[in-house]
Amino acid sequence: MDERFEERKRMVERLKEEFGISERVARAMLKVPRHLFVPPNYSREAYADYPLPIGYGQTISAPHMVAIMCELLDLLPGHRVLEVGGGSGYHSAVVAELVGKSGKVITIERIPELAERARKTLKSLGYDNVEVIIGDGSEGYVKEAPYDRIYVTAASPKIPEPLIEQLKCGGKMVIPVGDTIQTLYVVEKDEKGRLKKKRWGSVRFVPLVGKYGFSSLF
Repeated sequence: MDERFEERKRMVERLKEEFGISERVARAMLKVPRHLFVPPNYSREAYADYPLPIGYGQTISAPHMVAIMCELLDLLPGHRVLEVGGGSGYHSAVVAELVGKSGKVITIERIPELAERARKTLKSLGYDNVEVIIGDGSEGYVKEAPYDRIYVTAASPKIPEPLIEQLKCGGKMVIPVGDTIQTLYVVEKDEKGRLKKKRWGSVRFVPLVGKYGFSSLF
C-alpha cells in the first residue's frame, strides 16, 4: 500500500457515490497511483476530480471521465484495446487492470516526450500488457488490429474511418466528437459490420490532431 492510498480510496468512494461506478471499475482505479502520472507540481491535486495539465497543451482526464469511459466500454478480461491519445498513461493503466494479463492495451500518443514518459511510468509499475506507440492516433494502429474495444481521449471532427475499420465486429468504441461543443458517442459494430451510434452526453476534451482529426489545436 503506497502513501497516497487513502486519498485514492476517498476519490474512488466519491466516484461510486456521485456517478455510481461499478465495483470492477472502482477496484481498477483503486490500484492505479494517479499521482505518479501527473507532473510533480500537480501531485497534490492528483486525486481531485478535474483534469490536470501534463505539458505540451495536453491534459490528464478527470477521474470521473476515466471511470465513465471504462464503464461505457464494458471491458472484459482478455480484450485487445486501442487507446487513441495516450497522454501520461493513466487511463491505459486503468484499462490494463480491467482487461487483465490475458488482455492487451495499445496506446498511441503523437507527442514523443509524453509517450516516453508514459512508457517509463507504466513499465515502472509493471504494466507489461500496455504497449506505447508514437504516432498519429487518428489512423489507428493496423498492426495489432482488429480491436475488441477502441476509445479516444481527444475530440475528433468525425469518427475516423480507420478506427471504424480496425474495430472488431461485435466491438465497441467510445469517442468524443465536435470542436467547441463536443458529444461523447458510444459506437457499436454488429456482426455484419453495421454501426449503431448512441449519444452519451456533452464533454470537453483537447482536440484530436492528425490526418483524420483536426489539423491543429483549437
